[in-house]
Amino acid sequence: MSQPGGAKGSIAVGALWMLVLGVLLFWLPFLGPLLAGLVGGKRAGGVLAAIVAVFLPGIVTGVAMFFLATLLSGMPVVGFMAGMGGLALAMFQVGPLLLGAILGGLMA
Repeated sequence: MSQPGGAKGSIAVGALWMLVLGVLLFWLPFLGPLLAGLVGGKRAGGVLAAIVAVFLPGIVTGVAMFFLATLLSGMPVVGFMAGMGGLALAMFQVGPLLLGAILGGLMA
């Protein structure tokens, strides 16, 4: 099944959908990343593309939280520790995001 116009999905578009929906649905602990992965996996165009695209939002979110926590605290060591906690929290969303991406990739 292809998208309108015969265009296949792309990894960047799928990752962007996963990132935006993951941020907007952060308040749903398991369902938010699952739905974001489902939509992003479908937009990525296949299972392999969805699996590749799933790690980009997790890495971007984790690295952004890490650097912002370090930047906003006046002390680099405290910011580093807070940033590592944010990075760990961002990595918790990768599991449901991966499951949703595989299911979405199968639907594409």
